[in-house]
Amino acid sequence: MTDRISLRGLRARGRHGVLAAERELGQEFIVDVTLLLDTSPAAAGDDLTKTVHYGELAEDLVKVVEGEPVDLIETLAQRLAEVCLAREPVEAAEVSVHKPAAPIPLPFDDVVVTITRSRS
Repeated sequence: MTDRISLRGLRARGRHGVLAAERELGQEFIVDVTLLLDTSPAAAGDDLTKTVHYGELAEDLVKVVEGEPVDLIETLAQRLAEVCLAREPVEAAEVSVHKPAAPIPLPFDDVVVTITRSRS
């Protein structure tokens, strides 16, 4: 059995993108993560240490978004997935990175890259 913990709409300002203006000015990125894990040990003992502390996870994800710039949001998504998978007892993570202010000269709502990664 695999359970899910989701964190949706986490916002942080980053300087990711291939254009110089994106690196200089930065923009808001929105992150959604879904963690796959077994929550029954935590529930059985009402024990936070046997699950994922989503407040701490959110802080670590924001550090990545605010940290070292990358050209591609695919790369950013991979880095965020690695942060998720570093936590026990996470078995897999789905990460979506939204770039609603992407430099596209046409009307659009959002650009989203979604990846799924699991422990090897």
